[in-house]
Amino acid sequence: MNTYITRRVSRLALHTSRLTRYALLLFPLLFLALFYFYPLTAIFGASFAGSAWADITARLFSTTTLRVLGFTLGQATLSTALTLLLGLPGAYVFARYEFPGKALLQALATVPFVLPTVVVAAAFTALLGSYSPLRYTLGAILLAHVFYNMTLVLRMVGGFWANLDPRLEEAARTLGASPWRAFREVTLPLLAPALGAAALLVFVFCFTSFGVILILGGPRFATLEVEIYRQTIAFANLPLAAALGLVQLLITLALTLTYTRLQARLARPLELRPQWATQRRPHKPTEIALLLATVTLLGLLLAAPPLTLVARSFDGGLRYYAALFENPRRSIFYVPPIAAVWNSVRFALATMALALLLGLLTSLALYRQRQSWLLDALFMLPLGTSAVTLGLGYLLSMSRPPLALRGTPLLIICGHTLVALPFVVRSLLPALHSIRPTLREAAATLGAPPARVFVEVDLPIIQRALAVGGVFAFTVSMGEFGATSMIARPELPTLPLAIYRFLSLPGAVNYGQALAMSTILMAVCVVGFVAMEQLRPPGMQTF
Repeated sequence: MNTYITRRVSRLALHTSRLTRYALLLFPLLFLALFYFYPLTAIFGASFAGSAWADITARLFSTTTLRVLGFTLGQATLSTALTLLLGLPGAYVFARYEFPGKALLQALATVPFVLPTVVVAAAFTALLGSYSPLRYTLGAILLAHVFYNMTLVLRMVGGFWANLDPRLEEAARTLGASPWRAFREVTLPLLAPALGAAALLVFVFCFTSFGVILILGGPRFATLEVEIYRQTIAFANLPLAAALGLVQLLITLALTLTYTRLQARLARPLELRPQWATQRRPHKPTEIALLLATVTLLGLLLAAPPLTLVARSFDGGLRYYAALFENPRRSIFYVPPIAAVWNSVRFALATMALALLLGLLTSLALYRQRQSWLLDALFMLPLGTSAVTLGLGYLLSMSRPPLALRGTPLLIICGHTLVALPFVVRSLLPALHSIRPTLREAAATLGAPPARVFVEVDLPIIQRALAVGGVFAFTVSMGEFGATSMIARPELPTLPLAIYRFLSLPGAVNYGQALAMSTILMAVCVVGFVAMEQLRPPGMQTF
């Protein structure tokens, strides 16, 4: 009899657990269906609606499309190669040497990656100057991409390299191999998965580059992302924009799947050693010279653009910052630039609240699901999708009932939340997995219901990770440019949109206001990054 009751209780508990998982996933899956899959379906529909296959083929293989696709692939390839070439020496120095100021330099090297692309573009316009021959050239685009993506090589390759046993290469040297041959035949094959993953991620970011190309490329250059924007906003050619969006979507999803496979290879068993055992202080003159040259190069490349941006924004004192509050034409239709700051803050706060709610529900469901890799991949899909493509999908799908949300603040908030959600989930899952099951079991044994167990056991442990996810969502929303540029109304500009508009207008004051707003946005992102580093739970890997 006792055995029968125990089995019934176990079955009831299992059934309740499944119902809880399904209930937790209901709201996030509904959100994903409405604001991710539904817009993408609209793009597919617009690409094929009312067109014969011959028309679709002609549209996709036209000279214009092939030229844009060729430039997109070419600049992404060059940017990736240049980023690896300049980043590998830094990865080696960070991996093998210990030196004063290393932690500070590593933190500063990460700052460019958390900056919005529109701020990076504004920083390089300030660095190059108004009359530089490098403006509106491929060289400016490549430099900005290296600046933005360098940290991926330093963190992904350098972090993996730091744990490789240096005795393997030393053994090859003992057997007579030259330094280059030992690196080529011993270290390089072990680094290959990390190199491939970093290169592919850099390629994806450069392939979907928007703000950098739009501002630094000028009218001469266009990636698929920029061409989708121009065909939609400037020419209202939605069928061509949808076809380009479809091409980009298929390529980025294929690249994302390849990246996940490379990431899986990084988890293969290797004899890794702690960093304190693999790093040492440089002693030889060649080692000191390599260290000094690398630190100088990184310092110049990573510090010069943002410092120049800040300095140029203060040309003439606080003149440009004061102009943010002014209405020079005294027009009732004029939106002061400072209003864009307030709009961005409001949208970011709402995005943070919604992303935390959805991220917490998703993370709890994934944690309780035994085989959650498919669901995990499902919620990571927005990371592999272009923001401009999503914005185009919103224009096509949210302009009519049942979801006539086009031009509303709610659509902007939901679009920002979709981009921020994967970061929140990636911040919370490691924290949930770190909780010892015995803590929950002890609370349940004392009679605490599941809700109270979560509030009094789980929540205090994951609160730091929750704060990290919230800061991430806030900063992502503050800097989002691609999707917002497609769906925001002119009277509700965000900070990145205002920066782009003022950079496009003639006049020193307009240019100065763009630099001032870029400095404000950069300061918000840097403060957010510092807060994330301070709040990050020890021993956990988060975004």
